[in-house]
Amino acid sequence: MKTVIQTQDAPAAIGPYSQAVRVGDTVYLSGQIGLDPETMQLADGLEAQAHRVFRNLAAVAKGAGLSLEQAARMTVYLIDLDHFPQVNEIQTQYMRAPYPARATVGVSKLPRGALVEIDLVLHAG
Repeated sequence: MKTVIQTQDAPAAIGPYSQAVRVGDTVYLSGQIGLDPETMQLADGLEAQAHRVFRNLAAVAKGAGLSLEQAARMTVYLIDLDHFPQVNEIQTQYMRAPYPARATVGVSKLPRGALVEIDLVLHAG
C-alpha cells in the first residue's frame, strides 16, 4: 500500500506528482527546487536556492514523520557542476555523517530556471 505525503510547509507540486510517497518503511521524496512554499517564487542565486531545497526536503520529511537523518539515497541535479563544492558545503549544514548514498548529475535545464534540484529516499526502519 502506498500513502501520499503532503505538507503546506513545502511547495505544492508544480505537476502531476506527489511531494512524497510512502511504501512500507521507505519514503520517496520528489525533487525539490528552491521555491518558497508561501510565495512559490524561486530563491535568488545558488546558495539561497540550495538552502531552500534542503529546508523544503526537511519539511516533506517531517510531514512523513521523519527527518533528513533517515535519508538513504540522494540525487543532486545541477545545471553547473562547478557548483558541486558549494552544494556539498550546504548539505553538511542539514545532514550529518553517515551521509546517504548520492549521485550528482549535470543537467542542461531544471524547472522554473532553478540552479539545483534534489530528491531523496528516506528509510524509516
